[in-house]
Amino acid sequence: MNRLTFALLALAAVCTSLSSSAQTSDEQQAMMAYSTPGDIHKMLARSAGPWSANLSMWMTPDAQPISSTASCVNEMILGGRYLQSRNTGKFMGQPFEGIGVTGYDNAKKLFVSTWIDNMGTGIMTMTGSWDEASKSIKYSGMMVDPGSGKDLPVREVWRFVDDNTQVMEMYYSMAGKEFKAMEVKYTRQ
Repeated sequence: MNRLTFALLALAAVCTSLSSSAQTSDEQQAMMAYSTPGDIHKMLARSAGPWSANLSMWMTPDAQPISSTASCVNEMILGGRYLQSRNTGKFMGQPFEGIGVTGYDNAKKLFVSTWIDNMGTGIMTMTGSWDEASKSIKYSGMMVDPGSGKDLPVREVWRFVDDNTQVMEMYYSMAGKEFKAMEVKYTRQ
């Protein structure tokens, strides 16, 4: 190691140390608030356990729905900070697997959702807020359009009907018009 590299590493270590010791109590409290699961995380935890799913999907606005069934197991992970949802079933005669992760970002005051499945190689990401009147999370985000390779706006409404029933509706935009592309009714097993 030459002298310049050693001096730069030593300077970086000193700066890091000074920065850490200068951290204010407010910054520490903000970090604790950011990392501590709260009431909204407890609400997500009520979704833990096994669920049955009835799915309807519309490939185009005027198409007949394709129906299928699936099962889902939800569990809180990473100390109660995120709800992981593992979904299995068949879709159009093919085995289907999907994993969703839902969290609530305490700093941004937003729900954050990701989805991956074996029907593609992309990751759908969305953010949303709680709507008390409809007892739902209203999400918006992006997913890839496999035909063009470009991002496609997507919207989801996740309704918490009661402790044993949830309904997810997904909306896509096609040629500038939004349409309902999917509805999944979840029933606790």
